Amino acid sequence: MKILFLHPHGSNWLGTQKDISTIFNLMPPLGMMSIAAVLEREGFAVELIDCYGAPAEAPALAGEILRRNPDLVAFSCTTSSFLEGNRIAELIKERRPQVATVVGGAHACTIGPSLLDSFPAIDYLVIGEGERTMLELVRSGLRNPEAIPGIACRIDGKGTLTSPRELIGNLDELPFPAYHLLPRFPGRYNLPLFSYPKAPNTSIISSRGCPYRCSYCDRSVFSQGFRFNSPEYIVEHVAMLNRDYGIRHVFFYDDLFTFDRSRVAEFCDLKERRGLKVGYNCIARLEHIDAELLALLKRSGCWQVNFGIESGDPEVLRKHRKFFGLDEVGRKLQMVREAGMRVKGLFMIGLPGEDETAIRRTIEYGLSLPLDEINITKFTPFPGAPIYRTIGDYGTFREDWDLMNCLNFVFIPTGMTEDRLQSLYDEFIRRFYHRRQIQLGYASMLWKSPHSFLIFMRNLPEILTFALRQGW
Repeated sequence: MKILFLHPHGSNWLGTQKDISTIFNLMPPLGMMSIAAVLEREGFAVELIDCYGAPAEAPALAGEILRRNPDLVAFSCTTSSFLEGNRIAELIKERRPQVATVVGGAHACTIGPSLLDSFPAIDYLVIGEGERTMLELVRSGLRNPEAIPGIACRIDGKGTLTSPRELIGNLDELPFPAYHLLPRFPGRYNLPLFSYPKAPNTSIISSRGCPYRCSYCDRSVFSQGFRFNSPEYIVEHVAMLNRDYGIRHVFFYDDLFTFDRSRVAEFCDLKERRGLKVGYNCIARLEHIDAELLALLKRSGCWQVNFGIESGDPEVLRKHRKFFGLDEVGRKLQMVREAGMRVKGLFMIGLPGEDETAIRRTIEYGLSLPLDEINITKFTPFPGAPIYRTIGDYGTFREDWDLMNCLNFVFIPTGMTEDRLQSLYDEFIRRFYHRRQIQLGYASMLWKSPHSFLIFMRNLPEILTFALRQGW
């Protein structure tokens, strides 16, 4: 059996504006690549098309897929890319109905079997982790899918979940993701501009799940627990990327890279002893940070630490996540700076319960923190997030899947308007990046991150057009 994996892009970014997001950041689809690696290890013929790395319209994609003559097309879809994935599946079925289609990813896991009742071009869903489920589905030759845990299929014409799939207990049993299936890896892919010192670079996910219960987070794929690769596995993963692809910097894209302190300490020690000259970034929670841990991270090559701050309004924070004293945040961030690493703050605008006063408090708070850069997302109530169930109590929600990508205001809190939210969003970005110390910091990237500067200058006309249009 020949399997083709497809990672749809989604048809919208910022409404009708041109999508320039992949200029700033393009990471490989690690989830699909992990499943593909498992199937390859078992002897199956596998191909992968990443539409972020090579964008194309749905008819052209369907034609290319059929030219490759797969038996099964496996889509990995977020909420914003699901409808495009379905359009491609429809085109495939119109021309070659015997080709089977399966959809996995966050959207399939959150909506569940009912998707099959509304989208007849999709034959199966993978609910939860995909490695074992896809392997069993392919091994069966698509016969008796109702006997395979973690599958949603049609039984008596109705979408039905077979039974839950148990989580993989030992993540080290999985092969490294199939990076070789990306024709333009690593050259076409890069971490967020100015967030790395060297290229080529890429991302790694070394854990799954999260024990925290933030209102806005979807945990439907990997659940609430916390599982992780061993330090030995992670170091071998980094070493492989360096040896086989020349990777010089990685981003550990785990939500909780620093959650298990002993794992982090052993990783740092092993990496140092191996003499592995690959730098890295990671995401951390503020409650995990202390001087000893920061010294370990810095000594083993950490260049930047990202923190989810979300809001500067304590009452808003208490409603949506485990509260961490705002007075402590600045002190912890300063510790990271003093340890010699860059600091990036992650914020949201438009959370349920926010009004203009709360958002302005977030803006002023963000400007007061010792941050090198920020990322601001537009709050989106995804179907798998706890807040989704009661979102109508807090404002107006336009559930347009194409636009649910954290780059459009699909939810408007009570008392706010979309125009006002956008104005405050733009103000936050403009005021943060127009400050002299931030601009001097980016000027230093000419020698600290020359690859970023080269990409930025190469795409300067498009970037300036977009920034002027946004009023930044």
